[in-house]
Amino acid sequence: MAAEPHDPVDGEFYVGYMPEAPPRLARRTRGLVLALAAFVLAFGALLVSGQAGFGYGVFEYGTEREFEGVIEAAPYPVLAIARPGGGASRYLLSSFGKHGAMPLVSDVVGRRVQLRGTLAYRDGLTMIEVVEGSVKPVEGLTLPVEPAARDLGEVTLIGEIVDSKCYLGVMKPGNTKAHRDCAVRCISGGIPPVLLVRDSAGNASYYLLVGENGESLNDAVLDLVAEPIEIRGQLRRYGDLQSLHAAPATFRRL
Repeated sequence: MAAEPHDPVDGEFYVGYMPEAPPRLARRTRGLVLALAAFVLAFGALLVSGQAGFGYGVFEYGTEREFEGVIEAAPYPVLAIARPGGGASRYLLSSFGKHGAMPLVSDVVGRRVQLRGTLAYRDGLTMIEVVEGSVKPVEGLTLPVEPAARDLGEVTLIGEIVDSKCYLGVMKPGNTKAHRDCAVRCISGGIPPVLLVRDSAGNASYYLLVGENGESLNDAVLDLVAEPIEIRGQLRRYGDLQSLHAAPATFRRL
């Protein structure tokens, strides 16, 4: 019986020790690889487009600056730096790693000091990571920068509790559940907890979380970090910082 005719392409096969694959098989393979690569790139771009951005926080890693001002600690340590035209700018303070700055400044609260540290900042809120051993009292008059708290009334705010250090730029992203474990460690270590609130246009506002009697709330908010939350409390302003005074028992997870 005569052999049936067959497509020569069907007879192509790759031999491992040959320097090249058969021409048509090679073309088909290249086409398949290119199509697969295009699909992977397109799928990756789709995933990236659906993710929230890392934000605009800045941490000046490796850059230390000198600062001079008055240490305030009600309820979280800040450095109040006098402005040339009057008033003061207030910078939150932390120490290296996931630790608050109170152990570094507890002996100089209310005094004028010089210190060295690294800046982290975002949306007008600034923190100094203080270099251990750099805090030195300055002789002379203490600058009159302690503000009288302005009571802005009772408010109900919806937002997310973040650790102020990471969110300002030390880590990215510094919020949402992806950052929860790190935020819990930072807040439990003394980093000031902040309520992050966004308006309908996506603009952010920040409120230091404070107890009804002015006490820190670090340990009280650990179970609520990175969760959508509603808080009703008394809004106050200390210079250029805003604080929300509320009892943790009234915090409501949404």
